[in-house]
Amino acid sequence: MKKEHNTAVVGLGSMGYGMALSCVRAGHKTYGYDVSPEPMRRLQNEGGQGEKLFEIISTIDAVMVVVLNARQTEDVLFGTHGIVAQMRKGSVIVACATMPPDFARDMEERCSMFGVFYLDAPISGGSIKAAAGQLSIMASGTSEAFAAASAVLNATAETIFKIGKTAGPGSAMKAVNQLLAGVHIATMAEALTFGMTQGVAPEMFLEVISKCAGSSWMLENRAPHIVSGDYSPHSQVNIWPKDLGIVLDIARAANLGTPLAAAALKQFEEAVEMGLGGEDDSAVAKVYAHNAGLSLPGEIL
Repeated sequence: MKKEHNTAVVGLGSMGYGMALSCVRAGHKTYGYDVSPEPMRRLQNEGGQGEKLFEIISTIDAVMVVVLNARQTEDVLFGTHGIVAQMRKGSVIVACATMPPDFARDMEERCSMFGVFYLDAPISGGSIKAAAGQLSIMASGTSEAFAAASAVLNATAETIFKIGKTAGPGSAMKAVNQLLAGVHIATMAEALTFGMTQGVAPEMFLEVISKCAGSSWMLENRAPHIVSGDYSPHSQVNIWPKDLGIVLDIARAANLGTPLAAAALKQFEEAVEMGLGGEDDSAVAKVYAHNAGLSLPGEIL
């Protein structure tokens, strides 16, 4: 493998920006692209490259696509300004958005028609781990796709799970993870506000439950946001109607009932209706608090 790797990261949100920065730190020549110019300028100030995507796409070894959903992924790859047709043969798409497994398989097939490898590579770990190059990546694809993506995977991930030999299984595993993660966040919010009705302050809830059997990674990671009253988005509420919607669609196709995922989805949808979509996903606690007439830290009724 050549020493310098030409990498592009499309989508410089809370996860994509950290991943791009991790590639820069790993010594790769890294180009970052987003609909907003601000993170692009910031990445350039931290060692990223500044050329326009259409000018350099034929020189790129790996493109990490870290956008919101399947529709945006398809637009990046095959839309009006789609990149796949301009990429060199043997380069690789590393698709990181949560998407239906069937969609991932379709993207793999379409990329192969251009001689471009496709790695189905959903990510987990949050913005802090993204910035530290310590993500977990649930990847599936051909051995050639893994080989072509190895440099960027090693730069951005602490743990790389090789789940399947074609696209699809990675996205299936991510859906399993998102079912648990979404339910855990909503349950944490429910338990925290339930405690408040019984005189248990949020900070006491966090101190005690984080050391007890009722804890979870999501509780330990998200409850501090509620306690501090800081809902700056590390992972937005808006993500969950999409991700849990994918979970329910897959489950329906498999004739499996998922009542807990459906209940969590309803809470996140209500949060969006309350105008909280752009806030950190811990803000789902505001749904419970609002309905019960409670005031969370930093809020005044």
